[in-house]
Amino acid sequence: MSGLGTQATLVALPYQLYVETHSPFLTGLLGAVELGPLVSMSLLGGALADRHDRRRLLLLDQIALVLTAGGLALGAFLGSPPVVALYALGGLLAGFAAVQNVIRSSILPNLVAPELVNPAIALNFGLTQLTYVVGPGLGGLMIGLAGVGAAYSIQGATCLAMVAAAAAMSPQPPLGSMDDAAREPVLRSIAEGLRFVRRNNALLGSFAIDLLAMTFGMPRALFAVLAVSVYHAGAEGTGLLYASVAAGATVAALTTGWLAHARRLGRITIYAVSAWGAAIALAGLAGSLWVAAALLAVAGASDSVSAVCRSAINQSVTPDRLRGRMSSVFMLVVASGPRLGDVEAGSVAALGGVRFSVVSGGLACLAGVGLVVLAFPALARYDAAAAAERDGERAAAAA
Repeated sequence: MSGLGTQATLVALPYQLYVETHSPFLTGLLGAVELGPLVSMSLLGGALADRHDRRRLLLLDQIALVLTAGGLALGAFLGSPPVVALYALGGLLAGFAAVQNVIRSSILPNLVAPELVNPAIALNFGLTQLTYVVGPGLGGLMIGLAGVGAAYSIQGATCLAMVAAAAAMSPQPPLGSMDDAAREPVLRSIAEGLRFVRRNNALLGSFAIDLLAMTFGMPRALFAVLAVSVYHAGAEGTGLLYASVAAGATVAALTTGWLAHARRLGRITIYAVSAWGAAIALAGLAGSLWVAAALLAVAGASDSVSAVCRSAINQSVTPDRLRGRMSSVFMLVVASGPRLGDVEAGSVAALGGVRFSVVSGGLACLAGVGLVVLAFPALARYDAAAAAERDGERAAAAA
């Protein structure tokens, strides 16, 4: 529910900026404005999640999201707010949403039995992808019926769903020495989390392969160009290409029960990212819109399998007292990869054309997978059964 509201706002804010400014540059600048709060508040949220009750933090964060969305709605209903105000509220919205994602990710493993963590991750990812399909349509519908203020109001209202979910939970303090963590300076706590990520080869490899796939193999910035200039399909074709990736990811995530019993999650991740790169390269060569959409759906499904496996690896190799900080780095990788991909795809397309950009990006992704395997051998060696055995020993020692 809260994801639907978030996606509606992600449509409304750029739309409002463009309608008020008629400037593609000022509209695109919103992404750069959001990046600073996203990075800083994600890292801060990870440190806080490892030193305080995560349930209480989640509730406080929802209050902040409601107030921010309310500010956007109020400005829209009263007239045309200053562009600076839209940037400021958009940055806050991105920052508080990042904190929410970090806290949710760090809470999830403690809500279910150990053998259900992987299916829970898959279900969570699948429902998130579903919001990517439905949410933008909902936002566009509300803008058309009642204006951007109504879309912002949806964000505030759907935050109540997260409030209800958090209120139903028991307290969620991080397992381990929370008192020691609370006394540690925040910057030192963030640095400890970054050091942990750097020293864990499998964890670092999972981040590297995702960043590689999104930077070189995510040509979302070119979907409109493909639809209009190559397939002559207009706005409908653009929407189809965007929705195809999310639709494939949704179906795959909701049918990944088999991953609950898979052991070689690192190898599956490598194969899935390879399939992603191959599907993207073939999509760049597709002769029709529907073939390209089908290949993008295959790419989305591959990304879904990769995301579930990577999340399972990340959670299993990270002690609970560090899960918030690990999740903050994970969210930074997830958020920055597609933005870097937009720059890469657009720059290459300007030099060699849109098809060349898509195909070369997919092939670069395939080549990069080989480099990741060589640089981070622990990723390919990861064994879920061995990791579960280590978790059991760790839990027994803590008990």
